[in-house]
Amino acid sequence: MPLLFSYGTLQQEDVQLSTIGRRLVGRADELIGFEPSMAKLEDPRAVAEFGSTHHVNVTFNGSESSRVPGMVFEITDAELAWVDAYEAAASYRRVEATLASGGQAWVYVHAPAGVSGYR
Repeated sequence: MPLLFSYGTLQQEDVQLSTIGRRLVGRADELIGFEPSMAKLEDPRAVAEFGSTHHVNVTFNGSESSRVPGMVFEITDAELAWVDAYEAAASYRRVEATLASGGQAWVYVHAPAGVSGYR
């Protein structure tokens, strides 16, 4: 099963139920080489859907000392595909990242078309 790292709202049970359809079981971990940031939402439909002009984001900086706390969840391949489509509406894409626990997990970062620098 794929591992998904959440630094944002997917850590909340009500968001899990409304987006994935079930309560996720996870464990605390940290994302290495990223720092917290905010992403401006450009699409008026996304702004209307999410009720804000900015979303929590992380930016890759490659520094071993940079860490973002969050939760790691096991999800199914089908759930991962659904989350891909959901996150694409806000110009987020999935990238593989290293966790403090030593594992790898998928994480979503704001990356509008043309943005590079992610692994």
